[in-house]
Amino acid sequence: MSGRFKGRRAVVTGSSRGIGAAIAERLAAEGADVVITARTLEKHDHLAGSLQETAKRLEQYGGTVGIVVADLTDEGDRARIIPEAQAALGGPVEILVNNAAAAIYAPVEGFPLKRRRIMFEANVHAPLDLASQAIPAMRAAGEGWIVNLSSGSAKHWTGPPFDIGVTGATITMYGASKAALNRETNGLAAELHGTGIRVNTVEPRAAVMSEGAEQLVGGKLRPDQIESMEQMVEGTLALCDCPADFTGRICVSLDLIDELGLTVHALDGTPQ
Repeated sequence: MSGRFKGRRAVVTGSSRGIGAAIAERLAAEGADVVITARTLEKHDHLAGSLQETAKRLEQYGGTVGIVVADLTDEGDRARIIPEAQAALGGPVEILVNNAAAAIYAPVEGFPLKRRRIMFEANVHAPLDLASQAIPAMRAAGEGWIVNLSSGSAKHWTGPPFDIGVTGATITMYGASKAALNRETNGLAAELHGTGIRVNTVEPRAAVMSEGAEQLVGGKLRPDQIESMEQMVEGTLALCDCPADFTGRICVSLDLIDELGLTVHALDGTPQ
């Protein structure tokens, strides 16, 4: 454990399980004080993992760990996250990782409006709202890191014929929300350039088999279509302390590891 983030204050959304919980653990292992937030405090109705379980893992590293239970699809709920995180951390948020996402797969034709709204609330509106709450303190400090978790599903298929993979076109509206997040990230970075606030997205090159991914595509992918949780986290952490001119990027985890010559570490911060 290097102490790379010693004294830094971070918020990670969607951290009751999966990629968010792993990012939060690695930040804590590297010395950060971390607030974790999600809907599941104790137990989900069908997925493993909870905020309490994540907090227990983070506490072993000795830093401050705070919990904010909130539903990111609810405007009022998400308005509480940054203020409550600042209170728990004893100071302004310096690193914001917008990992939480709603992934609903269904045919494009007739995709229910209610479900489209849920995805765009969680995947597009919430990241911008949380960033907007955190930015004033970041601007005052002259530095800050905002990292949004995106998806390769944002890219268009070429064709015909179309190679639409194991999920078919049912991933389209989720991908549309992530394409919007990428554009939002790039525009916010351009607007904030010169303030010291970095805004980037990172997406996996291949599937990361979190609890949710296991339910959606488990058993349908070849080994070469999967990357490890540790690789995804390594790519994400590179954007949590990147230099000021590294901003507005739409990054791919494994490509970023290669570009920067990074060593992949375990979640406890030890080299693999």
